[in-house]
Amino acid sequence: MEALEKDILRGGQFLVKETSCEDVFTPEDFSEEQKMMRDSVIEFNDREIIPNKPRFEAKDYALTEECMRKAGEMGFLSVAVPEAYGGLGMGFVSTMLVCDYISSGTGSFSTAFGAHTGIGTMPITLYGTEEQKQKYVPKLASGEWFGAYCLTEPGAGSDANSGKTTAKLSDDGKHYLINGQKMWISNAGFCNLFIVFARIEDDKYITGFIVENDPSNGITLGEEEHKLGIRSSSTRQVFFSDTKVPVENMLAGRGEGFKIAMNALNVGRIKLAAACLDSQRRITTTAVEYANERKQFNTPISDFGAIKAKLADMATNAYAGESACYRAAKNIEDRIAIRLAQGNSHQEAELKGVEEYAIECSILKVSVSEDVQHCADEGIQIFGGMGFSEDTPMEAAWRDARIARIYEGTNEINRMLSVGMLVKKAMKGHVDLLKPAMAVQEELMGIPSFDTPDFSELFSEEKAVLANLKKVFLMVAGAAVQKYGPDLENHQQLMMAASNILIEIYMAESTLLRTEKNAKRFGENTQKEQIAMAKLYLYNATEIIIKNAKEGIISFAQGDEQRMMLMGLKRFTKYSNMPNVVELRNIISEKVKSENKYCF
Repeated sequence: MEALEKDILRGGQFLVKETSCEDVFTPEDFSEEQKMMRDSVIEFNDREIIPNKPRFEAKDYALTEECMRKAGEMGFLSVAVPEAYGGLGMGFVSTMLVCDYISSGTGSFSTAFGAHTGIGTMPITLYGTEEQKQKYVPKLASGEWFGAYCLTEPGAGSDANSGKTTAKLSDDGKHYLINGQKMWISNAGFCNLFIVFARIEDDKYITGFIVENDPSNGITLGEEEHKLGIRSSSTRQVFFSDTKVPVENMLAGRGEGFKIAMNALNVGRIKLAAACLDSQRRITTTAVEYANERKQFNTPISDFGAIKAKLADMATNAYAGESACYRAAKNIEDRIAIRLAQGNSHQEAELKGVEEYAIECSILKVSVSEDVQHCADEGIQIFGGMGFSEDTPMEAAWRDARIARIYEGTNEINRMLSVGMLVKKAMKGHVDLLKPAMAVQEELMGIPSFDTPDFSELFSEEKAVLANLKKVFLMVAGAAVQKYGPDLENHQQLMMAASNILIEIYMAESTLLRTEKNAKRFGENTQKEQIAMAKLYLYNATEIIIKNAKEGIISFAQGDEQRMMLMGLKRFTKYSNMPNVVELRNIISEKVKSENKYCF
């Protein structure tokens, strides 16, 4: 077990330690059981969700509830729930897998599913008492009951702890009386219980409560919100007026609501990334099918270079997202297993396992939610005028994708969190950033080597580039921390730039490692297009890193320091052999075109 722990990098350590490709989990590593689960979820999606797309777009809320009940009957709502409470008790990778493939039919159902199985159920399984779990979790796992999560208020969005909803102990000490207003509550229209966050007296932190949805108990709902996308996802305001909640329905301890909210969101973030994956696969498939059929100037538009570039980028980003999501999911699953072996309870193991990789959860949420939006946008463009029409599926995909950059913490908040959490981990000694950052500073002062390295092995040059990109982050972030110390968090644009560098490093490395692992076991000749995607992603990542690092350096460094860091940036982002990007895109797009689908 000790050896196992040594092999698994801690959260954020990908930046300062090398990962062997044999140590990453990839979608090609799914077990037979996981493949069967995936196939049954795809079949459910194709049968129940996709044929009903027009009804979802027409705000058929009852259909969303009906499909949720059917998902409950199939066991899909209970994948992450322990067997002791009526669940399937499957591992973290399997829960990601179900979330991935069930979410692509429509954002309306995806949102209902994610809100119920994640933030609607998880706070009870992870923080509830034994009595609370026995009473509520089996009903939630089966789909007999549905859950919703009441955190956001008119004045409390990103600042989750600033809510004004109050909980006051009754005179007899048996109930709390809850008063306040919550907004943007997913599943509010058909849920049976709410996880509600409220403040007791002048407590510094909010407290969580399990509140059954009983209209006679001072609970009223606003009208359904009319939204840009996710149109059949029930989204309402919820008003509490002297709502009586038994004292035994407090979740965890008094003042621990903020902790519950933050940890529930960590899981929600990586699951949201998973929920954007199959949408990219399906959008890419729909786009290439159309591009192969649509002829202009007597030629299928899929033969035009401008369209090939779009298809290649869409496929590459989807492949990168898969690679990174399942890498992180397995890290979390392994960390949970270590905790359980050490004698932690299921609750403690899950909580600490996910919390360990909070940085990666934020990275994935940002990267994959932005990729799915870009994918849908390019999908519309490939369809041309038809893409703008409600008669084709692209415009709905584009509208549904838009919310993913907002909920589970906006992408701006998650960018700043990823860097902020990394700095905190470094301060606690969990990730040693100091020594590597100092080594980079020394390297900047030294004379660069002019030796020509041996790049004969697969990805040997790409790995050298990646190692240098990590130095770029250490150079920029190290100097920024030195200059600003704890005040760094007030320099948001600098933190956003640092975060963009961090994100691209993790996504590019995950893509390279997956491809290297598969090339070793299946043969390089079977991975020609995947190798092209790994190289293309790294090239694009390098360009993004150059832009953000330059912006960051110029914002806080002047004179000789600035000149030295800009020279370092040039040195650390140099390829010995610049990849032919047009050729890489052509290799990828030809494969997608010939298969007439996303095929990786």
